[in-house]
Amino acid sequence: MSVSGESRGPGQQMRQKAEEMEQAAERAQDPQERERLKQKARELREQLERRGNAGGDDIGPM
Repeated sequence: MSVSGESRGPGQQMRQKAEEMEQAAERAQDPQERERLKQKARELREQLERRGNAGGDDIGPM
């Protein structure tokens, strides 16, 4: 049995998670929750950039 997303590399999974957080932020009614989700998405994208600059795994342009 296969788990969804298991065949993707860590970079792709992080990119997907950041996108999901941004979408959730757009739907959030509470301004604090919206900002928290946006911040988490930014942090994930920054991690991706650092990994990419350090020769990380399958990180490509977003």
